[in-house]
Amino acid sequence: MSTAPEPAPRDPKAALIFDDPLNQQSSDDTDRGWGERGNADSAADLKRFLDEKPPHHL
Repeated sequence: MSTAPEPAPRDPKAALIFDDPLNQQSSDDTDRGWGERGNADSAADLKRFLDEKPPHHL
């Protein structure tokens, strides 16, 4: 009788993952993903508001 050759070990990085991608938090789910900054003072907030105000709001 012939014996079947043993399968070669698999590379774990090549395995398919069937997890639900909606269970993972994306960068958009965090404040940092939306460009939020740390604890800034109100003067810095006003300056940012005036710098980023669209031209039609002048």
